[in-house]
Amino acid sequence: MKGESMTDSTRTDLKTAEIEGRKLLCLDVMEAPVAVTGFPWLERERRLCRLPGDALPDMSDSVRRLAWCTSGGMARFRTDSDTIGIRVELAEVVDMPHMPRSGNSGFDIYAGAGTEKRFINAARPPMNERAYEAILVDGQNGGMREWTLNFPVYNGVIRVVIGLDPCARVEPPSPFAIEKPLLFYGSSITHGGCASRPGNTYPNILSRWLDANLVNFGFSGSARGEPEMARLIATVDMRVFVMDYDHNAPTADYLEQTHEAFFRIVRDARPELPVVIVSSPSINANPSRWTERREIIRRTYLNALKRGDARVWFVDGETLFGSTDQDACTVDGVHPNDLGFLRMAKAIRPSVEAACLA
Repeated sequence: MKGESMTDSTRTDLKTAEIEGRKLLCLDVMEAPVAVTGFPWLERERRLCRLPGDALPDMSDSVRRLAWCTSGGMARFRTDSDTIGIRVELAEVVDMPHMPRSGNSGFDIYAGAGTEKRFINAARPPMNERAYEAILVDGQNGGMREWTLNFPVYNGVIRVVIGLDPCARVEPPSPFAIEKPLLFYGSSITHGGCASRPGNTYPNILSRWLDANLVNFGFSGSARGEPEMARLIATVDMRVFVMDYDHNAPTADYLEQTHEAFFRIVRDARPELPVVIVSSPSINANPSRWTERREIIRRTYLNALKRGDARVWFVDGETLFGSTDQDACTVDGVHPNDLGFLRMAKAIRPSVEAACLA
């Protein structure tokens, strides 16, 4: 496929369509040479769901619903097209009081390969619309370049089509430096609330900085450390597991009953897997509540060390928002804004980098 013209007669999957009034040749992201990542069972199931169909019945109603959110999903490709547009059909209309539509239902696009990816543009869905289109790149004149299209954080995607200039070439993307994914499990914070656009969630930021594949198992309000989820996570062939499970435990007692048990299920199944354990980045007005929870999570880490586990790291949530202006890092005292996610990524990065080298 490398170097093949988009107008090659063997490409029967391409159709001419108008995107924002321009006639472009359109390629479904599910078709080669576009590479879609973030959905571990995509090759088998051919649908944009973060969990496999046979596991969904074992999950809670909310996890089953949120599994269709495409947070962490990416479509990657190389092209010399001066124009890149998208046509999107979303699963539903999502309008959240504390998060812009560009984050919950939008796409953003980055140019560049490896660790040199740079933000170019974001699609902003219109109000009350499931289908929309946008021109994301216009007149780049940069020759053959690599592009990463990040999927919506809090919506499902029925279909997305990429529109390119009629004479453009399209090629597969370069491999990730870290091809096995970093897998993140946690609450709405891990899921990506409330980033202004998909590329600004802390898992996406770390993925760019490390040039790493990514799987986001954030389930807003629903990451309760269920053993079924731990067993499923343990089946994924990943490079590092980031266990950011805290906020959704309803009480400290519940967290104590489930946190180490969740870790032990994953560890028993994957004894060599590097695991980074993170406590909550809360700046809640009741700090004693979060101190108690942090110590429960820290005990999971310390007990692992006592058992001789050399492939576990702990990131203290009190460090995640930095030492100054912590109150500028969230939209509501809980969910990070873009500044909060950037600071989280900076604080977690050293442990994830060390884990990648383990």
